Amino acid sequence: MKRKIVRFDNDKCDGCGLCVNACAEGAIQVVAGKARLVKELYCDGLGACLDVCPKDAIIIEEREAPAFDPKAVEKHLDKIGLPHGGQAPKTIAGHGHGDHGGCPGSRMMDFGAGPGASASGDVSSQLSQWPVQMHLVSPAAPYFQGADVVLAADCMAYALGDFHAKHLKGRKLAIACPKLDDGQESYLEKLVALIDEAKINTLTVMIMQVPCCRGLMGLAQQALDKAERKIPLKAVIVGIQGGVLSEEWVK
Repeated sequence: MKRKIVRFDNDKCDGCGLCVNACAEGAIQVVAGKARLVKELYCDGLGACLDVCPKDAIIIEEREAPAFDPKAVEKHLDKIGLPHGGQAPKTIAGHGHGDHGGCPGSRMMDFGAGPGASASGDVSSQLSQWPVQMHLVSPAAPYFQGADVVLAADCMAYALGDFHAKHLKGRKLAIACPKLDDGQESYLEKLVALIDEAKINTLTVMIMQVPCCRGLMGLAQQALDKAERKIPLKAVIVGIQGGVLSEEWVK
């Protein structure tokens, strides 16, 4: 039968994996650095993946293809261990396998507001979304729209005992290491997209007092200089033995 179905432009596709997250049917995976349909019968042809592709590498075309099979999709999602039918935390843009080769642990999820302290007095997590590592973060995720965002150095949360309660509550999170992470040029692009496209409200950069950590603040300042929008930028420096050494709005 002839019907509408997804096709990928291999010359444009860079294998970022955002379309994987956007596919509610789990029909897409990244193979050898390029997006591919797992099976044509898993693709409904509605094109939820179109808007998230930064390279315009996805086309909806009408051609001969097997009919979309919802029952096969349900079995497929069960087989690969991904939720459907309203189970588990809300997955943003579907139940995709995740970025870069299909890792379920990197699919976008919105947990809603953090639970706060429990009745027993235990301190609960204030993390309200997933993923958080900058290589996996998508500025197109709905939970970033108009949000207050914390960009934190990887080590910082281990040194700062009240990070969740005082600094993360009510905010969205991205983490990175300016010394050890490869491919940081993509971080700058993502920060600019968060400012201009997601229209985040504020950006707070939390780093350790060690010199190499200041590269993260440098990235944030470069992003603000490059972005069309201007937003408040806060710098928070945390001591290696804990505690906030300084906290100020720098822009």
